[in-house]
Amino acid sequence: MVSISGIRGVVGESLTPETVIKYSAAFAEYCNYGTIIVGRDGRITGSSIADIVIATLIQSGCNVISLGICPTPTVGLAIEKLHAAGGIEITASHNPMIWNGLKFMGSSGMFLNGEENKQFWTIADRGNFSYQPWNKQGKLTRNPEFIGEHIKAILTLPSINRIQIANRKLKIVLDCVNTAGGLIVPTLLRRLGCEVIEMNCEVSGIFSHTPEPIPENLTDLCNRVIKEKADLGIAVDPDVDRLVLITEEGKPFVEEYTIVSATKFILEAEKKLGRTNNSVVVNLSTTRAVEDVAAEYGATVHRTPVGEINVASAMKRLNSIIGGEGSGGVILPEVHLGRDAIVGIGLFLQLLTNFGGKASALKASLPQYEIVKNKIELGSLKPDEILQRLYNKYSKSEKTNFDDGLKIDFPTSWVHLRKSNTEPIIRIIAEAKTKDEATALVNRFQQEIVG
Repeated sequence: MVSISGIRGVVGESLTPETVIKYSAAFAEYCNYGTIIVGRDGRITGSSIADIVIATLIQSGCNVISLGICPTPTVGLAIEKLHAAGGIEITASHNPMIWNGLKFMGSSGMFLNGEENKQFWTIADRGNFSYQPWNKQGKLTRNPEFIGEHIKAILTLPSINRIQIANRKLKIVLDCVNTAGGLIVPTLLRRLGCEVIEMNCEVSGIFSHTPEPIPENLTDLCNRVIKEKADLGIAVDPDVDRLVLITEEGKPFVEEYTIVSATKFILEAEKKLGRTNNSVVVNLSTTRAVEDVAAEYGATVHRTPVGEINVASAMKRLNSIIGGEGSGGVILPEVHLGRDAIVGIGLFLQLLTNFGGKASALKASLPQYEIVKNKIELGSLKPDEILQRLYNKYSKSEKTNFDDGLKIDFPTSWVHLRKSNTEPIIRIIAEAKTKDEATALVNRFQQEIVG
């Protein structure tokens, strides 16, 4: 699958060495054969794919700085700090182990946008790549220590008070699904004075459970939080750009509320500095709770199509102070214009410390909505025709948005239907004041899609 999120495929089937070489060589040309940062999320297949990527880039004439196993946002940060021409993270994000892929970032450290991707894909589809003789090939430098720079970027944020967090003496159960998070999150938490109980932090690349950090995949973490009488559970996805939290009761804080919490914390910090005319950017599928929180602080919320680059680009254009996506992705420009679970952890721990109570009480203090998500396998379905049919049906009576699939806003609820960027499915996301109402909305539109 080729999309604005990069390329992904089943290793050995759709993601083959030939495919990896094609896109790596094309990216070398796209970056004008400059220095390229390479990292990987820790999957078993990542090592051999990294070898192919690095060898292709070097033979194309690029110098390569390999960070080894690291989060996707670490690669973005390294591009900025080391003034590279671009970067590649070898990851399939939350997809199962049989998948892998490549995420591409430009010289800004951000993912390629729509127009940049078109230019890149044109090069890839054209083929006929240029390789260099032995004396003009690039050089490889290994810099696995750069993860420490990522941790430092969080610890030195003016809004983070390490002593205050440490004095809270938080006990945290951590699930890193045996990938890149195991190399960075435990260290960050201990530097913040937390007691850390590690689950699946071995970085073996063998997923301990289905990797997408959603409630049904985190039952062991929830149970362990209760067993250990911990203050909090933390889960990250394989490439550590999504953060999901579990309360001390062993219940999901809800992934949508990661960005709600981060928004509240940053806007409160801005208010203390006397700044209230701020903008926040989230995608169309993110909870309305963000608008409610922003209204408390006089901030404006802007919405974009789903996709990190869409949110990040709007944030850059609007000079926004915080943004992200409801899947657990937090973007703080002060560190880097990309989704970053490491940033999210730092902001949430400071918010929880400032709040003074338990995580469940913090969640209860936020505006309350229920989101229900489902998906329908495409099969023989024609998604564009389906969405157009539903748009025609609802656009005259309801507020609709056709920027990214179809979002229909009802007075007290909404539903968003869209083709996934990363899987052959239609996603259905609905939000309402109660779970029953949101579930009913999802069920209703499932029937409308297939019928």
